[in-house]
Amino acid sequence: MKKLLIITGILILGAGIYGIYEFSRGHESNANAKSDVTISANELLTAFQTGEEEANAKYNDKVIEVTGEVREATQTDGKTIVRLDAGDSMAGVTCELDDQAKHKRTDFKTGDPVTFKCTCTGILMDVVLVRCVEK
Repeated sequence: MKKLLIITGILILGAGIYGIYEFSRGHESNANAKSDVTISANELLTAFQTGEEEANAKYNDKVIEVTGEVREATQTDGKTIVRLDAGDSMAGVTCELDDQAKHKRTDFKTGDPVTFKCTCTGILMDVVLVRCVEK
């Protein structure tokens, strides 16, 4: 009985240590990830506008390399968000820079050409890309 309690205690302690490790480890940067798709901001927005269900299946949770021109860039609560022009005055592609990665720059000017590697989360008004790093 004593051996059973010791073994159980060791297993619980091991599981707890592993859980803390997994919780605190963060996420892997997209900087070194292989792109699943390379696409322009205009093509990405068009894909979601013409067939959201198909686009969700094709792009969601994938590493996307997206190219476009900066429409606007904002910094809010320590996060840099770059909105790419996708040829639609009401919608675009929103790229939220990865706050755990080192970036070449965080000051983007309107009209700057950029290429980001991001993870796609779908569309609201804009196509939303997160954990972005500039390529």
